[in-house]
Amino acid sequence: MTTNHWSKTSYRHKTALQQPNWPDPAHYEHIVQTLSKLPPLVFAGEIRELKSQLAEAAQGRAFLLQGGDCSEEFARCTAPNIRETLKVMLQMAVILTYAGNKPVVKVGRIAGQYAKPRSSDTETVNGLVLPSYRGDMANDIEATEEARRPNPDRLLQGYHMSAATMNLLRAFTRGGFGSLHRVQAWNQEFVKQSPMGRNYERMAKRISDAIKFMQTIGIPTDTPQLKETQFFTSHEALFLGYEEAMTREDSTEAGGWYDCSGHMLWIGDRTRQPDGAHVEFLRGVRNPLGMKVGPKYEVDTILSIIEILNPENEPGRMTLITRFGARQIDKYLPPLLRAIKRAGLNVLLTCDPMHANTFSAESGRKTRNFDDILSELQCFFELNWAEGTIPGGVHFELTGDNVTECIGGGRHLAPEDLNLRYLTTCDPRLNAEQSLEMAFQIAEMIRS
Repeated sequence: MTTNHWSKTSYRHKTALQQPNWPDPAHYEHIVQTLSKLPPLVFAGEIRELKSQLAEAAQGRAFLLQGGDCSEEFARCTAPNIRETLKVMLQMAVILTYAGNKPVVKVGRIAGQYAKPRSSDTETVNGLVLPSYRGDMANDIEATEEARRPNPDRLLQGYHMSAATMNLLRAFTRGGFGSLHRVQAWNQEFVKQSPMGRNYERMAKRISDAIKFMQTIGIPTDTPQLKETQFFTSHEALFLGYEEAMTREDSTEAGGWYDCSGHMLWIGDRTRQPDGAHVEFLRGVRNPLGMKVGPKYEVDTILSIIEILNPENEPGRMTLITRFGARQIDKYLPPLLRAIKRAGLNVLLTCDPMHANTFSAESGRKTRNFDDILSELQCFFELNWAEGTIPGGVHFELTGDNVTECIGGGRHLAPEDLNLRYLTTCDPRLNAEQSLEMAFQIAEMIRS
């Protein structure tokens, strides 16, 4: 991988959008230097392993499941919350693997998704003009001048929260919680009695019966493939000072620079300027990269960014995360697929069916309709099949909690139900039951 004239600070000579207006630059630089001396959150070998698995997904030999909170919150960095999010991801992965007959690459929006892009630097709350809430790593959602003032100490706090999350994820996935022997124990109580919960229970029982059969005839079932699971982390690489501080040179023979804040990083629809600071920074790190693509894209710009970020056309390096909306995907996705195919680019094609399907209910709550999310996914698969390209993954905002943020699904949540358990500080998420229902639907598409 060539990184001509690149250093982990070369982005500072470019225009960086979506950065907090840190009131004390000297203190901000002190925090960045402090972070640069702290241990990495992930390791280069893990990052390379994820890249190889994403290369398999790009060829249709695996499938990417990427999901988690829209924006993590410091107050919700607790063992139960982390466990429930992991649990629903494991359930979805089992459904996709068993019912869809394909290995699943599990990547969470977790352990670092504390920063959010915003459409404006300010917002008006109760008649008061305040700095926009940019995620817990920048400021607090409380609507006061003091709370909204960007504070670089929060970068350090975000690191420690991410480290605690990573520690627990490693313990869960390698210490038995993620074992297929426990596949029936992952079903949340509030989901068990639902149609989707019962479908999952039946499938889990078949898996458990198969494992018992293997034990009965003497086939070992204490192998890592059954007792452990691989789970990777990802977040939007938004606050560049934090990403710079977490970037380290690999000490093994492989060498190279890796952003050790997460295994996979993505660049947003608002920060993917070819001559911008975010593209400049990411072109030099060897992590697998995602890029969000919304309706306002230009084909030549997308192709040029891919060339900058992946000049050697390395498999597993680039993932395109399309987000067009159920009513526009048939207009915007085919030209992109044709251009990618015509250029011969090694790109993993995935769909984010959440962001472009957001609307405000009469109550003023932002929400998403389950049917719109499913419709965009179905169109994504069908359009890829029509163009001869591979639908390689999905990207969800979801939670293991029993929230009421997206309408529809098996329980037919209505707009008036949103106030029952509307907990998100940013975008509406699928709850555990809706996530399982979505996984069963996707499994059918994969199997097709």
